[in-house]
Amino acid sequence: MSNITIKNTADGSHTLYNNEIDETYHSTHGAIQEANHVFIQNGISLVDKDKISVLEVGFGTGLNAILTHDYAKISAKTVEYLGLESYPLGNKIISQLNYKSEIENFDLNAFTRMHEIPWDESKEIDSFFYLNKMHQTLQDFTPEKEFDVIYYDAFGPRAQAEMWEKNLFKKLYETLSIQGILVTYCAMGQFKRDLKAVGFQVECVPGPPGKREMTIAHRTS
Repeated sequence: MSNITIKNTADGSHTLYNNEIDETYHSTHGAIQEANHVFIQNGISLVDKDKISVLEVGFGTGLNAILTHDYAKISAKTVEYLGLESYPLGNKIISQLNYKSEIENFDLNAFTRMHEIPWDESKEIDSFFYLNKMHQTLQDFTPEKEFDVIYYDAFGPRAQAEMWEKNLFKKLYETLSIQGILVTYCAMGQFKRDLKAVGFQVECVPGPPGKREMTIAHRTS
């Protein structure tokens, strides 16, 4: 993909830059820092279950997936992980990312398998982690189960406005289990108002480096 290039971020980890939409896949203040803060510390770690179902909107480089895998291993959880991706990346650029040297206890075998398994098939990565990568848009996605946590990691509203429409948040609300949460780096006012309008209880918490706030949205009934 000639429009994709690798960039260094402030914590030393790589992200990707899409020059067609002028957007990076992760925060330039630190890709791994952001992913850990938003999706692990303020996401899956808040779910008090031994078996957790995760929906990720924007599978991308697989960074959130491998961090979730590592969290599941350390915490003795079982995770069923479904990642939606409209524009899958090639293994050539994935192999150039420096996650191996930047992530503590990085499981290269698991990360490699995540990218080698076929799209649109559920596969066992480890006895505690099951992955289904779906080459599909959220607009076309028809959920067949409930999820305990949703990682909303689409490109930002400036670059991908169609991913921030209220009807999609209604769909995600109905996809969540009761007491389930949606987490995202975004904390824009209109976004939070739309979440509330479709039924979410919205909580703003401190964001990762470079972001004042992030959003946790709860389904309580």
